[in-house]
Amino acid sequence: MEHILELYQQAYNPRRPLICFDEKSVQLLAQIREALAPQAGQPRREDYEYKRQGTRNLFVFVEPKAGQRHVLMTKRRTKRDFALAMRYLVDILYPEAEMIDVVLDNLNTHHYHSLVEFFGKTEADRIMARLHFHFTPAHASWLNMAEIELSVMSQQCLRRRLPDEWTLAMELLAWEQISNAMGRKINWSFTVDDAKRVFAEYYSVFLGC
Repeated sequence: MEHILELYQQAYNPRRPLICFDEKSVQLLAQIREALAPQAGQPRREDYEYKRQGTRNLFVFVEPKAGQRHVLMTKRRTKRDFALAMRYLVDILYPEAEMIDVVLDNLNTHHYHSLVEFFGKTEADRIMARLHFHFTPAHASWLNMAEIELSVMSQQCLRRRLPDEWTLAMELLAWEQISNAMGRKINWSFTVDDAKRVFAEYYSVFLGC
């Protein structure tokens, strides 16, 4: 925990961007009947029935200190998808970065071996040479600022029925472009000193006090 918090306190460095990475599953739901258009004093109304159209996985890359975020949509969330997401991060999103600090959770696919298994060792080593993984502790996903962005995205972009992949992609693209144009940053204020105060009883146990 302290390692992640100290990482968040470091000064912004465009040559070594800090990226918070997480994923979310989204269900595609189509209307069974046409929704009723809104009228004066009456919101848009939908039938309670809907048709399931499968799910899509969203990988979210957030650079909180620069106010940038990017969403990569995949059909699944496998080792292969994680490996491709990391290559996308290195080669497409940040090709000029010397090193990229990535904060992510301990999901079993979030591993160097996922890249080796899919790309082979030579390509995996090339990609990992520019990535430094920082894993959040177990049961401490709140330390990952990408969770904040996922919550914002869900509220602003996903609070309605999205019937197909194309509609979802267009909604996400519009949200991403507007948010990035605004340069909306995440101002993280919880520090190591705050942690020592909030979790004082656990520090006492750890230190044998």
